[in-house]
Order: sequence, then C-alpha cells, then structure tokens
Amino acid sequence: MKRREFTALTALSTAGAGTLSLASLPAQAQGGPIEGRQYVKLATPVPQSTPGKIEVIEFFWYGCPHCYVFEPSIEAWAKQLPADVVFRKVHVAFRENVKIHQRLFFTLEAMGKEAQVRPAIFNAIHRGGQSLTDPKAMADFLAPLGVDKAKFLENYNSFTVQTKCQQATKLQDQYNIDGVPTVAIGGRFMTSPAQAGFGVRVSEEELGQRCIAVSNFLLDQVRKKKA
Repeated sequence: MKRREFTALTALSTAGAGTLSLASLPAQAQGGPIEGRQYVKLATPVPQSTPGKIEVIEFFWYGCPHCYVFEPSIEAWAKQLPADVVFRKVHVAFRENVKIHQRLFFTLEAMGKEAQVRPAIFNAIHRGGQSLTDPKAMADFLAPLGVDKAKFLENYNSFTVQTKCQQATKLQDQYNIDGVPTVAIGGRFMTSPAQAGFGVRVSEEELGQRCIAVSNFLLDQVRKKKA
C-alpha cells in the first residue's frame, strides 16, 4: 500500500501478493530476481544497528490490508532465519491515524506483549471492523488478552515510547519508505510483495511467497559482499 492510498482504503486488492521458489520468478540469463523489477538497491546504504548481523526489517502498518495478508508468510519465514540474520518489525507513521497505531505498536513492544497480541489486533481491524485509534478503547480491547490497562496507558504516554516512535519514523525516512509492506535487507536492498510479483497476476498470498524468495536471494547478495 502506497502513501497516497492511505486516504482511500478499500477491500483487499485482487492483484495479490505471494512467494514461490526463485525458479518461478522472472529471471536474467544467469537466473534470479532483477534489480529495478523484483527489488531495488539503495543508492546510499543505511547503517545497521546490530554489528555482525544482517538486519532485516519489515515496515508495516496494522491497518494495511496487504500487511494483514503478508503476516503469516513473513512471520513463518522470520522464525526460520539463520543465526547471522536479525529480524524486526517497524511500524510506519504516514499520517495521524497511522501514527496512533505506531504508538500502539511501540507501547506493546515496550511491555513485551506485541508479538502475543498482534494477531488479535490484525483480526480486530481487518475482520472485526474496529479502528483501534483511541487509547482507552485500545486498553479495553487488550485487557482480556492479558495486557494491564493501567500499565498500557502509562506506557502509551511515556517518553520512552515517544522516542521509539520518533526513531522509527526517522528510519522510515532513511529508507524512503513510500508503501507497506516493505522488506529491507542489510541496509542495502528493499523488496515487497507487490514488487516481487512484477509482471505477473497472482494471489496476494502468492505474492507474499515471492517476496520471501526474493528476500532470501538478497540475503545471499549481502553475504557475498561481506565475504
């Protein structure tokens, strides 16, 4: 989802998103994804925050329908990444209601609850029709899921969470993120389900799988540069 689309949310696109093996992707003569089509190379690499590791970042938004569809694929992949890779999610802040969800994300992360309740948040927004844009409504929704209401509101308004949001927005700008979900690899490359499916018409789920395949390819490119 591009920034300009955030003002006109509709149902999930039928264009789709997914990930297959590299053999199924459009390829150069030597095989593999093509720069400028299935991925982009950053003109200026972004410094990594974990020395000795390849950093993978998924930029996303709770309210993005494409992020919702991509979630099972990216989470399954993240759990299987090798020891030389560190994965994290960064919630974007394209406009005011998205900034509220960003604060929700970092509040829950600060409490060690984000991964636990993320599926319920996605389902509430995309299947339950809840906006979750009011802190008290958030606290009421999260309480049955094991999130203490008072501690949630305390963290939500904390300087620590405010700082985390500012840092995330700065990182979003460093990568020049203009749509989500986007996967950044090693501070050097970026891809997405939509981009990984360049030139094909497949389901959203399949585009997500294509994005995973391209991401694996890009991890190998980063490793070669480090060797």
